[in-house]
Amino acid sequence: MLLQGLLLGGLYGLFALGLSLMFGVMRLTNTAHGDFIMLGSFSTFALVTLGLSPWFALIAVLPMAWVCGYVLQRYVLNGTLGKDPLPSLVVTFGLSIVLQNLLLELFSADPRSIETDGFNTLSWAVTYDVSLGALPLLIFALSILATAGLQWLFSHTAIGRSFRAVSDDREISELMGLNARKVYALATALAFVLVAVAGALQGMRTTFSPSDGPLLLLFAFEAVIIGGMGSFWGTLAGAMLLGITQQVGFRLDPGWGIWGGHVMFLVVLVVRPQGLFPKTRG
Repeated sequence: MLLQGLLLGGLYGLFALGLSLMFGVMRLTNTAHGDFIMLGSFSTFALVTLGLSPWFALIAVLPMAWVCGYVLQRYVLNGTLGKDPLPSLVVTFGLSIVLQNLLLELFSADPRSIETDGFNTLSWAVTYDVSLGALPLLIFALSILATAGLQWLFSHTAIGRSFRAVSDDREISELMGLNARKVYALATALAFVLVAVAGALQGMRTTFSPSDGPLLLLFAFEAVIIGGMGSFWGTLAGAMLLGITQQVGFRLDPGWGIWGGHVMFLVVLVVRPQGLFPKTRG
């Protein structure tokens, strides 16, 4: 049960990293985040139906996600940033409605899944009673690598220092020569690559439909809040804690899994509202 919770937390970690990145750099809460995950799922599904293997389809989606994130931030979301969070919330909420209806129009409301030629059912026996799925293990490994990669990027590269500079003080960083709009666009493009990976793997792991976005947004948001805003390792830890709590709930009663995760989220908000690890450290 605990192992399955950790593996589920790896998937939630991939969901949450893009959200954490955007908030950490721009203080922007993207309420369309879950719907962009679904867009990644359906984009990969569409390429698979055209004849690509699921892994080549995933790779092909990544540059499209980068361009989509860059253009969206540079020409739409940048205009909503400021001390008042309401404009960005309204715009991303509108994007959520548009994406849901667009996917519904293109793909209908029927649940879909991405065929992986049996990889999603492959498992390895750890003990006589315990087997772990190959796909969940791959997702868990990618979640660890993505978290470590983001932490390294922020701590040891020039673009990472630019991300931290505009996050700390946009005006001062622009006086020092940084183009904040371009830096924000690069951060969003990177976040959308993570979103595309999460969406493709979600589609390989289980069925999905155009209406699934808000629930995935909720899981991502809870993981970020539990871990602490702006902390990548904290986000991953929060996602794993959420996954374990849900698995414990499912073990007690099939109807208690998701509900148990929500209760744990509320407990963390009451006991430690800043999250478990509220600051990314270099």
